Amino acid sequence: MDFVSLFFTDFIKQLQSPTLAFLIGGMIIAALGSELVIPDAVCSIIVFMLLTKIGLTGGIAIRNSNLTEVLLPALFSVITGIVIVFIARFTLAKLPKVRTVDAIATGGLFGAVSGSTMAAALTLLEEQKIPFEAWAGALYPFMDIPALVTAIVIANIYINKKKRKEASDSAMQESFSKQPVAAGDYPSTRQEYLSQQKDPGDNKVKIWPIIEESLRGPALSAMLLGLALGLFTRPESVYEKFYDPAFRGLLSILMLVMGMEAWSRVGELRKVAQWYVVYSVIAPFIHGLIAFGLGMIAHYATGFSMGGVVVLAVIAASSSDISGPPTLRAGIPSANPSAYIGASTAVGTPIAIGFCIPFFIGLAQAIGG
Repeated sequence: MDFVSLFFTDFIKQLQSPTLAFLIGGMIIAALGSELVIPDAVCSIIVFMLLTKIGLTGGIAIRNSNLTEVLLPALFSVITGIVIVFIARFTLAKLPKVRTVDAIATGGLFGAVSGSTMAAALTLLEEQKIPFEAWAGALYPFMDIPALVTAIVIANIYINKKKRKEASDSAMQESFSKQPVAAGDYPSTRQEYLSQQKDPGDNKVKIWPIIEESLRGPALSAMLLGLALGLFTRPESVYEKFYDPAFRGLLSILMLVMGMEAWSRVGELRKVAQWYVVYSVIAPFIHGLIAFGLGMIAHYATGFSMGGVVVLAVIAASSSDISGPPTLRAGIPSANPSAYIGASTAVGTPIAIGFCIPFFIGLAQAIGG
């Protein structure tokens, strides 16, 4: 009963917090047909400032802490990002009317991290005075990049296997339909034989270009810049006077934009299998629980705080809304953006912010007191 009461208490607080209030407000005014438009340039500046602030916080904290404390949570972040993609590959992909490449892309987007959802979780933890490691936000790239790389690699392996199978079936049909060939039609050299056997669809997936694409994305670039500045310079004065005071106000504007975007994406889900809606509701909790369990191992092994465990769970429950979509569009062009972006933005993000954050805070308080 303690957990239930804590959960509902935190859920009510979350409803009353500016973070979710602005998200819901954005969805409501979009549903009412509001013509309010916040320019993309403004959103880009807001995202840059929010993620740079999180990076600065993490960099300063890592500089002043023991690096060994970061290793286990970082390793668990990598594992979680990879596992989430495989979960989608062997669950969502098996459901009726769901294309395998779309399911893998959806898993990649849900394995990647939403900077806005993470920012919302950090804000609520601070509001409730729940301690957590200042470097916890720096776990972002350790989950984000492996998830995107894994999704693109698995999708391309699947596509190449499918091409080989189709080519093999086509060759088999042609061989049955043709008469026996003369001896002179057979390859005369090994090179000629190998050239005939070579499958044009059998292309190796290159890992580094995928990582490079992720690192160049606006979200990770901003966070890694802040992380580097926090680690190797002394940015405390500009951090305390500019980035930190502006953080909550900028986050509220971003939540408003995300609410409007979420409502606009609801229609896209009607174009694809309704199983994406089911997945988008259930998956954030499952992903978060996996990360929460791994975080508890780190908690007992290294003293990782319960607030840090919540951050790890929330970033696992989140789905990328900035860097992930363009990376997946480039890496898996055959996947349907309406499926994976619609599932993430229209359902996954509101579920992660509105339900998963208070759920995991309540779970942590019920376990840790």
